[in-house]
Amino acid sequence: MFVDVVRVFVKAGDGGNGMVAFRREKYVPYGGPAGGDGGRGGDVIFLVDEGLRTLMDFRYRREYKAKRGENGRSKAQHGANAAPLVVRVPPGTIVRDVDSNEIIADLTKHGQQAVVARGGRGGQGNMRFATPANPAPHIAENGEPGEEREVELELKLLADVGLVGYPSVGKSTLLSVVSKAKPKIAAYHFTTLIPNLGVVRVGDGRSFVMADLPGLIEGAHQGVGLGHQFLRHVERTKVLVHVIDMAGSEGRDPYQDYLQINEELKQYRLELADRPQIIAANKMDLPDAELQLEMFREQIDADIPIYPISAATRQGIKELLYAIADLLDRVEKEERIPMGGQVFSDEHKVYRSKPVEPAFTIRKENEVFVVEGKRVEKLVRMTNFQYHDSVLRFGYKLKEMGVEDALRGQGAKEGDIVRIADLEFEFTESIDFE
Repeated sequence: MFVDVVRVFVKAGDGGNGMVAFRREKYVPYGGPAGGDGGRGGDVIFLVDEGLRTLMDFRYRREYKAKRGENGRSKAQHGANAAPLVVRVPPGTIVRDVDSNEIIADLTKHGQQAVVARGGRGGQGNMRFATPANPAPHIAENGEPGEEREVELELKLLADVGLVGYPSVGKSTLLSVVSKAKPKIAAYHFTTLIPNLGVVRVGDGRSFVMADLPGLIEGAHQGVGLGHQFLRHVERTKVLVHVIDMAGSEGRDPYQDYLQINEELKQYRLELADRPQIIAANKMDLPDAELQLEMFREQIDADIPIYPISAATRQGIKELLYAIADLLDRVEKEERIPMGGQVFSDEHKVYRSKPVEPAFTIRKENEVFVVEGKRVEKLVRMTNFQYHDSVLRFGYKLKEMGVEDALRGQGAKEGDIVRIADLEFEFTESIDFE
């Protein structure tokens, strides 16, 4: 089964917790705090593996969670960082965040990798909080939560040449003749249910990857037939080979077929109309094919190359392959050396400014004041409430962030309930954090 779109949930590892500990050794008075930091949580990394061709594995596993970092230990020992979780994907995979619809990574080359979810940092141990005013703090942080998100994986096949055309025009037969691919071939529409790839070797030593895509029909860009499911795979091809049944063996007009398929490509994505194209006039061994070809040449633009072939008898195949290889060479040269002779790198990064979000918001739910915001919620999760010093630090941080004044401005009074994430506590003004 060919799978080219899936959704999965990824969760990076949480950081390990920091530790509260003190150095206690004979003949070492006032040993001081010695609690180590927690280790960093594991990242979730997507790695391109050229041995994969579909996203089939993701149908059976929809969650990927990395391990958390080790907790800090006594004697100022830090916890170990967790190893990253490496998930292998086929070349041509686009990773998109479901919530924001932002493209996280476009993975095209073997060995290329991208961090899809970053692990949380380890919580600090109490040795980090020692000050002259408090040389023996009972404070330690919990580990930072790792990133989690739902992502959509979309596979767009990496092929140099794409075969397009109506069903049953001979695309699969052509691929089977010019490569070692074994697509299913039969005399009925939509025999090809999935894209097929084959490596084509030309007699002079050149080679390229050819993709046979399921047949397109009128309305394919709107979801008619099977072709709409695989139009995305045309996007990455450098050259299109438009296979046409020049004999009109099913009663269709070759010229109208040509116009209709090009219109479907244009409607799906406008730039496909400018993609370099070669016409393979197939089934030239059948009656009336020569007459139809003469009429076709009169109707079509003279600049578009037409190669009469018969995939069944292998007539004209060699000339077609050389023409495809020559066109690929020109296209690749133009892509690598644009005007001015400057060579552009394939690797580039796009930096976008993130929208500024408020530090926190406050709303009232019945009689409870609910404080929401990533920063304050992370503070709750990273505070170890079993130590009194940590509780005092939590209150000071809230005051420093302006949460206390904002609650007071919303009408909060002594004893009112405040909720942040999963924590509920009473609002109080009796403690001086200065």
